[in-house]
Parts: sequence; C-alpha cells; structure tokens
Amino acid sequence: MSDKVSLGKLSTGVQGLDVLLGGGLSEFSFNLIAGPPGSGKTTLAHQIMFSLASNERRALFFTVLGEPPLKMLRYQQQYSFFDMDMVGNCVRYVNLAEDLRTGDFSGVLARLMKEVEDFSPSLVFVDSFRSVAQTARAGNEGVADLQHFIQDLGTRMTSWQATTFLIGEYLHGDAEASPIMTVADGMISLTPVHDDNSVVRKMRVVKMRGQAHLGGSHTFRITDDGIRVYPRILPPLAADHHQGAPVDRDTARIPTGTPDLDALLHGGLPQGHSMLVSGPSGCGKTILGTRFLHQGARLGEKGVAVSFEKGASRLRNAELAALVANGDVQMVESRKIDLTVDELLDEMNEAIDRTGARRVVVDSLSELALYLAPEGRNQLRSTVFQMLSSLAKRGVSVLVTMGLDDDFTQLRFGQADVAYLTDAIVLMRFGESGGQLRRFISVVKVRGSAHSTDLREFHIGDDGIHIASIATEYEGVLHGLPISRGTP
Repeated sequence: MSDKVSLGKLSTGVQGLDVLLGGGLSEFSFNLIAGPPGSGKTTLAHQIMFSLASNERRALFFTVLGEPPLKMLRYQQQYSFFDMDMVGNCVRYVNLAEDLRTGDFSGVLARLMKEVEDFSPSLVFVDSFRSVAQTARAGNEGVADLQHFIQDLGTRMTSWQATTFLIGEYLHGDAEASPIMTVADGMISLTPVHDDNSVVRKMRVVKMRGQAHLGGSHTFRITDDGIRVYPRILPPLAADHHQGAPVDRDTARIPTGTPDLDALLHGGLPQGHSMLVSGPSGCGKTILGTRFLHQGARLGEKGVAVSFEKGASRLRNAELAALVANGDVQMVESRKIDLTVDELLDEMNEAIDRTGARRVVVDSLSELALYLAPEGRNQLRSTVFQMLSSLAKRGVSVLVTMGLDDDFTQLRFGQADVAYLTDAIVLMRFGESGGQLRRFISVVKVRGSAHSTDLREFHIGDDGIHIASIATEYEGVLHGLPISRGTP
C-alpha cells in the first residue's frame, strides 16, 4: 500500500500561530496548551474555539476546579473574537467540578463521554486539565489510574473524530514529564519571560506530530482582539537574491532631497538600498531624513517615518509635521518600553502596505535600543538585521540614523557592529578650528557603486544642508582637531 493518509489542517484563527504549527492544527488531533497562571492559555483556547466553531463544527468546553463558567465568560467576552450568539448553540460549556471531587476517573470519563454523545462536538476543550491530574489518588495506583484515564480519553476522542485541547497550568518542564505527553499529538507552551522590569510573552510549539512545525520561542501579545503571534522568521528572498539571478548593474538612482549629497553619491541613492547616516547628536541626521521623505513626496512617493521620542511636534519639525498632515508620510511611533522587533516590524510593514510607501526613515537606531525589551537590547545587531531584511524584500529605499559618541580615538560608524548591514554609509562629524565648531560629511561606502571619497565641510541653513563643492582644506578632521593644510 503506497497511498499516504492526508492530514486535514484547521486554521486556528490566531494571527501567526498557523505559521508556527506548519500550516494549522491537524484535524482530530489531541493537543495540550500548557503554561503558568496568567500566561494566556484560556484566551488562546477561546480564540481558537470561536474561530473554528460553527453549526457544522460544534465545540464543547469543559471547566473543572478553576474559575466557574460564568466568571470565565465575563472576562472572555471582552475580546473581539467572542460571539455571544454562538454560546448555547454551537458552543456549550459544562462544569465538571462535582464529578472530580470524588477522584473517580471512571465517573469523570463517563460524564465526558455522555456530554460528547449528547452534543456531538468536533472540538473539545478541558480547562484546567492539571486539576484533573491533581485529583488522582496518592501512590502508584493513583498514577496508573490517571495514565489509563488519559489514554482512554485520547482514544475515545479520536474515535469520535474530535479535535481535543487540554489546557493545563504547567511550569516549564512539567508538561514534558507528564503522562499526557505519551498520547498528546501536539503541545503549545506559553511562557512569560520577566527581565529587568519588563515581561515578554513567548510561545513555543514543543510537539506537533506529522508536520514540520517552526522551532524556537516566538513573541506574542494579548490585545483587545486576543492573541497575536509574531513568528521569528525572515521574509522570503527577493527575486534578485536567488541563484542564477542576473545582476543589475544599472540600478536606478533616487534623489535624497539634498542635492549636494546626491553629487557625493554620484547621482543619488540606488533604488531599494538602505543608507546609514551616522554621527553625534546635533550634526543634522534628522534633517537629512526629513529631506529624504520630502523629496519622495515631491515625486509622488509615500513615506513612513519610524520614530520613538522624536515626534514631529517634539522636534519642532514643521516640515515633517506638514508631510504627516498632508498624508504624504505615515508616522510609526512606539510608546512601549518593552518593545520587540517583531512588533515593530509588524507596525512598520502594515504602514507600508496601507500607504504603498516607497521610502522609509528610521530615526534613530540609538533610541530604538532604549525602547526594546532586554532581549532585543542585548541583540541590537540581530534586530537591525531583521528590520533591514524585511524592508529589502519590499524593495523600499531606507534611511536609518544612528547617534555616535565622538571620542575621536577610533573611526566608528555605528553601535553593536550594525554598519555592515546597510548598503551605504554617510558619516557626519564635528571638528573644532579657530574657535568654531565645524561640521564635516563623507560617503564611506555605497554597495556596488562608485562614490566620492571627499571629506567635505557643510552647514545647516533654513532650507536644509549645504555641502561644500570641494574637499575640505583641513587635515585631521577625524581626530577632532582639524588643521588647515596651509598651516605651517
């Protein structure tokens, strides 16, 4: 017999979860949702239930020694996925508290089977299943009874062609050691990670029989719409990244909004490139970013500005405020102090999709590090890599800024070794000469393209940045004490 059995897949209705599961839940599978109190187990179960339940696919939700059904319903109906019209029709709640008090598993199993026979559900939920386990009698006899009960339950639910979910308050490692795992087809573990006064919720698919699920821990949040999962994966490769793809040596150039910088770039920034503008505070990085978006608006290109503490009003940036007011630029401003890169990418990509933006400015990577949860803060390079990879797939042109502490002892272009991740680098520096603070700029690299290597002086005027037309006469600019070449 060579024919394979094809497993039916059920979409969970939880954004991002199907990606983790490898396409959805296997139909008629026996699953465990595990995690400590408050991790989101009951919310996840309800969101899956209300997404899948219908008149043709009815759901039976058993509650045990945890919160009573009325109390649980009071809180679950606050989420947008909850539909009260389904309760009593295609969704039914049954409380097993009285049946469990005796610790007689045969009686509990009989009650479960009776309810299943009466309602003929396609979905069965038991919350919290750990309460069932804790009612087992002490000693080997009680453990054996529990194991037989679990195996019986799994076998009977499969024979009834029901997709089953056991929800349990298990701590890390507990569930893997439980006899439940001998019969469970799938296990989803929810864990809140507490670090430095911030909490980031993580989801991990520990087990999913018969399908290639995504490993590792992935961020999720609980919002008014329920649970949203952010799979930790990179987007598919762009067409020009595949083996054998032709190399485009004549990439179109786009103006940056600062004509003198375009001259240094030999015609502007190549379309779809990312450019890092690096320099100390006050050197003009944000001005370059604003002019970049303004030039896009003049050409009919929408833009997205990713900002943190630098809102348009806070910056006194009338030009950016006007672009936002006219609908030419969409602001993405986060006020979370435990932000994850997955959430930021999601907000940014939604803004790009919504507006059709062709230009993105991130101002700045230095401030981004302040808003990230500790895990992202400690892995800034990975964060920037994910961000730029996602934007590169979309073909948008990106300008990112990064502040730099200028100690003049070494030539640095960024923090956490992120400079090499970008396609182009523009370096801005201060220098002191003749009792004045002077500003200098240079293009350090443009991937796949020639560019000027001049170090030029510039000044900031009311209409933006103006760069000198020839290389500076000063030597030692990068050491902070420029000296005129004509000085003896």
